[in-house]
Amino acid sequence: MRLADIKTHVIAGPLGAGKTTLIRQLFAQRPANERWAILVNEFGQVGLDAALMTRDDAGLSIAEVPGGCLCCVQGVPLQVALTRLLRRARPQRLFIEPSGLGHPASLYRQLQAPPWTGVLTLQPLIWVVDAGQLLADQALPEAQQQALEQAGLIVLNKSAGLDRTGLPARLGDRPLYWTEGGRITLAELPLVGGEASADHELPQPGVASSPQTLLLPGRPLRFSHTQEGHHAVGWRWHPSHRFDGPALLALLGGLPGLLRLKAVLQLADGWQAYNGVAGQGDWESTLWRRDNRLELILDEMPDLEALEKGLRGTIRDI
Repeated sequence: MRLADIKTHVIAGPLGAGKTTLIRQLFAQRPANERWAILVNEFGQVGLDAALMTRDDAGLSIAEVPGGCLCCVQGVPLQVALTRLLRRARPQRLFIEPSGLGHPASLYRQLQAPPWTGVLTLQPLIWVVDAGQLLADQALPEAQQQALEQAGLIVLNKSAGLDRTGLPARLGDRPLYWTEGGRITLAELPLVGGEASADHELPQPGVASSPQTLLLPGRPLRFSHTQEGHHAVGWRWHPSHRFDGPALLALLGGLPGLLRLKAVLQLADGWQAYNGVAGQGDWESTLWRRDNRLELILDEMPDLEALEKGLRGTIRDI
């Protein structure tokens, strides 16, 4: 497959900044004559971000790389996943969302090197941040500080009612975009031009993934992953199960060290998605129907057996 000059936006930022929300609202602005693709990197292994982004849109292709930072392991996960996505979707525009616990600056450098040279037209890095946390001058992980220093646009999300004076010196003179709910127009994304490139042929992707394990009623698949002091734990349950949403949130809200909760679950009123920081979020309808998925990111590993038993107690058909 020969491809060239695909406008490519890296949407980076700390955990819970609103990156996925921003990308989702951009989807509604896709021109009818453009094909878009998105590659999502998740810290956990369940694979939830693609489920959260699922839309009834033939012009949009989504792929994910779960289980850590896609720029690590010499870039092999990135090359395999991105090559497959580009070959399948043949997009005019590509979005890449690295994990909030990943290394966006390293990823950005990799995308400027072969085999992506000429294939991708890399646009200035967009760094999304919780404006309240930034204005409070909270410390950033080193990887996010590096991404901030490389940003071509800083999106100050969740900014309603905040004092916009006295900005931290570390922002420098970089362009700022204040918003709420991740709202940004496509025209506001920074763009750079470039000379047209000859078509490039991507290398063959690596071997296919191993077959998925069969998911049976009452027998969930459990995943766990630890990296750099953070823990991701998650489950996939058969799609026939129905969960009690309020009971589930009450159970998980008491977990020590809970940083993020993401889920696509069948509830009493249908299939719903949840994406919140420290258990704070809202349910919204989703087109996802493949299976029930739940993932938690924590800075303290819970008792997984006890937690799974508690989760079973929120299923109303068992």
